[in-house]
Amino acid sequence: MPSYVLTLIGAGGAAADIARTLGGTFDWLAPNHAADVVFDGDPARAADLLPPGADAVIQPVTGRRKSLLVADMESTVIQNEMLDEMADLIGIGSKVSDITHRTMNGEIDFATSLRERVALFAGQPESLLAAAAKRIRVNPGAATLVRTMRNRGARTVLVSGGFYAFSGNVRDALDFDRDVANELIVANGTIAGTLREPILDAAGKATALKRCAAEFGIDPSLSLAVGDGANDLPMLDAAGLGIAYHAKPHVQARIGHRINHADLTALLYVQGYRAADFVG
Repeated sequence: MPSYVLTLIGAGGAAADIARTLGGTFDWLAPNHAADVVFDGDPARAADLLPPGADAVIQPVTGRRKSLLVADMESTVIQNEMLDEMADLIGIGSKVSDITHRTMNGEIDFATSLRERVALFAGQPESLLAAAAKRIRVNPGAATLVRTMRNRGARTVLVSGGFYAFSGNVRDALDFDRDVANELIVANGTIAGTLREPILDAAGKATALKRCAAEFGIDPSLSLAVGDGANDLPMLDAAGLGIAYHAKPHVQARIGHRINHADLTALLYVQGYRAADFVG
């Protein structure tokens, strides 16, 4: 039987008890916060022992350290949904946020809903983008995640079903190698209400992961993807390890690896990094 590693974040002393039950070895990654339990046998045994209120990821020991990070931007790397921020600034917040919510839950086709939402901004001044960008709030642990992986030689890519007008800011602030997003058409200082085709949708995010892996010379099995919405599902499925981060219910039901309590540094612990390794 292969060896598995159970990474627990926020379980405290329960990690040592689980190790004894499984007959495995126990190692703190961050004292009293994050730990690895390495064990042999059926991983379902470990799943049955997980305490409530803690995050846990079970995976084979081999290949857990990844060479490529592909991270969704909105509601994953940053707290915001940027179209919602734009809408709030011009007083159409409830109209746009309702479409956004239903889209991220998988109730509406992403590309269609994005076109519909963008059309609502036709005629607005380009300055609206800069005003919305001032509202960007980075999620805890994002900078540490990116900079620690880059410090160890990994490549990092930010992907967004939103716009380059925002992803470029986040890419530069957090030191991502690259960003991949949609282009909002602006003409003569005015938002046209259209997007440059093709739209980066769910399939496009998965394609971006595969394309970046090929360009960087990295086997897709050594990729880690993280996201929260329905349009992230193909990307999470395409990665060597796909993690749903504080995700929508539709995504929680589909993805086996989930982080629901900890911040984004949990993705470092899952790869076997120790708190002493963190950069940023």
